[in-house]
Amino acid sequence: MTTELAAKADLLRSLHVPGDPLVLPNAWDVGSARAVVDAGFPVIATASNAIAAALGYDDGEGAPRDEMMFVAARIVASVDVPVTVDAEAGYGLAPGELVELLTGIGAAGCNIEDTDHAHGGLVDVGVRAAYIGEMRAAANRIGVPLVINARVDSFFPASPFSGDRRLTDAIDRARAYWAAGADCVFVPGAGPEDLRAVVTEVGAPVNAGLPLRGGSLGALRAAGVARVSVGPQLYRSALGHLRADLKELAGSTA
Repeated sequence: MTTELAAKADLLRSLHVPGDPLVLPNAWDVGSARAVVDAGFPVIATASNAIAAALGYDDGEGAPRDEMMFVAARIVASVDVPVTVDAEAGYGLAPGELVELLTGIGAAGCNIEDTDHAHGGLVDVGVRAAYIGEMRAAANRIGVPLVINARVDSFFPASPFSGDRRLTDAIDRARAYWAAGADCVFVPGAGPEDLRAVVTEVGAPVNAGLPLRGGSLGALRAAGVARVSVGPQLYRSALGHLRADLKELAGSTA
């Protein structure tokens, strides 16, 4: 299994091409994951927000780790393509424990974010960089080159910064995480010009979020991003269609 998983991690990493990004429609269960594969996408990414919501919990590590990882494991087991798992802020696990858990369920990659869900704000950049460095070391020991996507939350409400200071903080954090061993840095909430600055200043593959309504994949390509994801938007879209069908059904039985 280690050799096969290592090959999936290598494939996932190779698809991060600046200007020709890997597009990831995030899944939340086996059905949605298989739909993504059937549509021709080469990788599955999970969305912790959507999985937590489907399980009846709040986002931001509001769902029990074991339940989140059970769903992730079921997704991994249901498809043949690489799966990258949204591990939120690590669920309080030590870096080595998190890597063992992820590789144990067959994940080829993961998201790790720097929002401090327990105390508010953002985790100190040095503390989070050290955590990522220990994750990389643990993955090396196991023999699986886990693709670590380090989420930089400088543009999120949890950030204490505003205005231009958000971009400065995002660049500082992205540099630190990249140097520590991350394979990609994710800056959700940043617009194309801020993303272009991160690409230029950091030199790492950059992940961007894409709004399904009004977003421009072309603008993200032009900014040089290497990875694009949509988070829980597909889950919410599916719920919207469900509500519309239910409303129509309820009307027809009235």
